[in-house]
Amino acid sequence: MDEEPTPDDAASPREAAFFDLDKTIIATSSATAFSRPFLAEGLLTRRSVVRTAYAQLLYLLGGADEDQTERLRAQLSRMVAGWDVSQVSAIVAETLHESIDPTVYAEAVALIEAHHAAGRDVVVVSASGAEVVEPIAEILGADHVIATRMTVADGRYTGEIDFYAYGENKASAIRELARTEGYDLDASYAYSDSITDAPMLGTVGHAFAVNPDKALRGLAVERGWGTLSFVRPVALFSFPRPARVATAGVAALVVAALVVTWVLVRRHRRRS
Repeated sequence: MDEEPTPDDAASPREAAFFDLDKTIIATSSATAFSRPFLAEGLLTRRSVVRTAYAQLLYLLGGADEDQTERLRAQLSRMVAGWDVSQVSAIVAETLHESIDPTVYAEAVALIEAHHAAGRDVVVVSASGAEVVEPIAEILGADHVIATRMTVADGRYTGEIDFYAYGENKASAIRELARTEGYDLDASYAYSDSITDAPMLGTVGHAFAVNPDKALRGLAVERGWGTLSFVRPVALFSFPRPARVATAGVAALVVAALVVTWVLVRRHRRRS
């Protein structure tokens, strides 16, 4: 089984650590993080919030298989069609100081710090939109982001997607970034919770299944990948912000809109 990184692991050529975001770095999905502030500003209706929350609940309870992830993606694409990009940016900034602290896994933060100490770049790789992922990655001190990018025309989201960072697309983007940055993928690391990220995990020499779903757990055993348990969510604001990040605090709304859903999930698990 692969061992977790230590500073002595650093080597040439360059290495990297690739982290999935949802349920790997944070204890839930970031895809619907804008729901609450956007409802307050009139971009969302209560009906659309309920539909999105329901899709999110199924995602959390059932595991991120391809069908569930596609349903969530389609719902979110329909939801944002026609939104003004500048308004979205303003809402994100304004929500910073009033949103509820998001939570991240303390174990993930420790790993990120260990990889940086070992001289590796850290890359956050997520199917969620770049507008959500980039602020989170900034406050965590990540060096690069691979995320879904929505199509924009005349300053508005069209509801279409330029790049969907999912499945094999994640793996392709990782290989492209490795070519650009000179990463040795055989010496690099990757972390994810979902079987849908098997292509991503397969691109590196040191793959880890984090709180894996059943299918990924089986594949990890078959391929000799490491398995990690992250169990301690903590407030993101409790971590020092990297000095180079001017707007890192925007990450405060990562999970604000998902608090109610997360409570429901925890209640469901206790009853089970």
